[in-house]
Amino acid sequence: MSRDLLLAIDQGTTSTRAIAHDLQLRPVAAAQRPLGSRHPRPGWVEQDPEQILASVVESVAEVLDEVGGAGRIAAVGLDNQGETVVAWDSQTACALTPAVSWQCDRSRPIVERLRAAGHEPLVRTTTGLPLDPYFSAGKMAWLVENVPEVARARDAGTLRLGTVDAWLTARLGGEPLSDPSTASRTQLLDLATASWSEPMLTLFDVPRASLPRIVTTAGDLGTLGHATWGDVALPLTALACDQQAALAGHGAITRPTTKATYGTGVFVLATAGERPPHPGEQLLATIAWQLPGATTPSYALDGGVFTAGAALSWLADLGLIADPATSEELAISVPDAGGVRVLPALAGLGAPWWEPSARGVISGLSQATTRNHLARAVLDGIAHRVCDVVEAMARASGRAPQALRVDGGLTANRYLVQRQADLLGIPVDVATASESTALGIAGLAGIGVGLIGPEVIASAAASVNRVEPRMADEPRQAERAAWLAFVRRAIDLAAARGEEGGASPSTA
Repeated sequence: MSRDLLLAIDQGTTSTRAIAHDLQLRPVAAAQRPLGSRHPRPGWVEQDPEQILASVVESVAEVLDEVGGAGRIAAVGLDNQGETVVAWDSQTACALTPAVSWQCDRSRPIVERLRAAGHEPLVRTTTGLPLDPYFSAGKMAWLVENVPEVARARDAGTLRLGTVDAWLTARLGGEPLSDPSTASRTQLLDLATASWSEPMLTLFDVPRASLPRIVTTAGDLGTLGHATWGDVALPLTALACDQQAALAGHGAITRPTTKATYGTGVFVLATAGERPPHPGEQLLATIAWQLPGATTPSYALDGGVFTAGAALSWLADLGLIADPATSEELAISVPDAGGVRVLPALAGLGAPWWEPSARGVISGLSQATTRNHLARAVLDGIAHRVCDVVEAMARASGRAPQALRVDGGLTANRYLVQRQADLLGIPVDVATASESTALGIAGLAGIGVGLIGPEVIASAAASVNRVEPRMADEPRQAERAAWLAFVRRAIDLAAARGEEGGASPSTA
C-alpha cells in the first residue's frame, strides 16, 4: 500500500475535523466531531479535554477507515485552537481541570495585577502581546493559584501545562510538543528567539519543566497512534496554531497575504516577513511558522474579533433565529437594521481595542424592531469589527491590502461578505477551498515530509470568488465613523459597569 495521502487534523473550538488530501491538496475523505463548551460563570468558558481527545481519535479513525487504513498516510499535520490551556499529571496522563478556553476571562484579575505592577511594557517587548486574559500564560497562572490539584502536581514535579497541541501529542504521541506559532500565543515565548522566556516564566510563575518541547512547525516531529487506528504509527510532520495554518492555506508562504477566518470569532492575520514586527498597542506580533531549514521563523501581524459566529449562535439559543444559517435570509428581508446597532463582544473586545471587560451591547431598540433587524445588526457588527482590525493593520504596516482573503463557515453568508467588502472599500476574495485551515496544515505536513513544496499550497489556494465593494466612499466613511463612536460609548459603559461592581468573580 502506497503512502499517498496527507492527513489534516483541524482541532477547533466547536468541532474537530480530519481531512485526507492527495498530493495536490485535494480532499478525498473527511470526518467531523462536534465539541461543546461550558459557561459556569459569566465570562468563564471551559471544555472537556477528554472530549477534545476523543473527537480527534474518532474523526481520524473514520477517515482512515474510508481511505483503506493508516498505511496510506504519508504525513499528518495537527492544528489547534490556540490559547486554550490544559493541565494534566504526567504520571496518570489525566487532565486535572477542564480545558480553559481562549474565550475565558477568569484570569483577568491576574492580568490586571501584573499591569498595575508595571509589567506590561516588558511583556509586550518580549512576547509581542499585551497583557490580556485571552493568552495562555494568565490562564496557567490562574490554575496554579486556584486549583489545589494543579498546585500539588507542581510541587510533586508531575504538572504538565500546555495548549491543546501539547495535550494531544502527549496522549497520542507520548511527548507534549508545540511549535513556535502556537507557543507564540502563550505569552511565555520570546518572540525573537522562538524559545521559552525565563523572565515570562518567572513573571507568571509557570515551571519550565511543565511546558512542552518546542519543535519546528514542519519536519520530522515523531508519530501519533491509537489502538483504533491500527498498528501503523502515523508520521507527524506539522504542528501549527489554527489561524497560522489558515494563513498558510491561503498561499501566504509564497506571497504577502492578509486573511480573515470567520468562525466562532474572526481572526485576521497578515504576513510580516522574517523579523519580529512592532505593531504598536493595537495589534499582536506573532510567529506564522518555522519551516525546515529556516534559521529564523516567519512572522505575522494578528488581530482577533472574539465573537462572530458565537453571536449568531447566541441569537439561535434565545430562539430569535432558527439557526445561524438563516441570518442571511433575515438580514436581506429588511432594507436596513432599523437603527439597531450590535457590538458582538460576548467574550470581551480584542484588537484593536483590547478591552477584556467590554461586553455585548445592543442599542437603538424600538417597538418596530424585529428579529430580522437584530440579525442584520449582528452581521453588520461582525463586518465592522473586522474593519477595525484590517484598518489597524494598514496603519501599522503603512500599506492597505489590495484585497482581503477570507474563509470559514460564515463566508457562506452572502450578505455578510458583501457588507465586508462595502465597509472595507476593497474586494473580498472568498476561498473556494472550503477548509483553508485544513488545507494549510496538510500542506505544511507535506512540506515537513518533503513530498510537496509551498508552490503546491499556493496553487491549491489560487481559486477564489471575488466580491467587489458597491458602496461609495463617502457613505462608507460615515458608517465607519458612526461605528467607532458607538464602540467608544460601549467601552465607557463597560467601565461604568466595572465601577459599580459588575465584574465577574475571580476565584473558584
